Amino acid sequence: MSKKVVLIGDSIRIGYEGVVRARLDGVAEVASAEQNGGDSRRVLENVEAWAISVAPDVVHVNCGLHDLNTPFDTGEARVPLAEYKQNVMQILEALKAGIKGTVIWGYTTPVNEARHHENKPFDRFEADVLAYNAEAVAVCESLGILTNDLYTVVMEAGRDDLLGPDGVHFGEEGYRVLGEAVAQAIRERL
Repeated sequence: MSKKVVLIGDSIRIGYEGVVRARLDGVAEVASAEQNGGDSRRVLENVEAWAISVAPDVVHVNCGLHDLNTPFDTGEARVPLAEYKQNVMQILEALKAGIKGTVIWGYTTPVNEARHHENKPFDRFEADVLAYNAEAVAVCESLGILTNDLYTVVMEAGRDDLLGPDGVHFGEEGYRVLGEAVAQAIRERL
């Protein structure tokens, strides 16, 4: 019987998913929602359909980049940090209770603020990435959930060389680096 893996995440997940599928070919069946996972509110609303109903052996989940986006006109994150922490807690508690497999939380990846500001109608701040990651990791530690530090993976591989012109999405090499890191974390738990 083939192992089952579920990937949950935003457009960054969509970008690295092909690499993960290729690296796990013959090892596990990889499933994911066709659409962008979006922010923590959307992941929480869909965690049953996207993961629990599949009964996976491993779930690699992330959300954060949509949560922390900050429109120019409001100066406030789409999902405030305290709500994000609560949403992550509920997502991970649901996964822990709903599947027999392993849950891995993927850190939110870094951004280049200057590039992003020039190309989007809202900001994403590196300080927010760090703050949202810290809250998510604290939740993971409290629940005994494994983490995959994709933030450090990107920083060590050269953030600005891997990020594209919009300062948040990656080029082919960036998605390869991320996909390799995700596939390795999953393989260790199969």
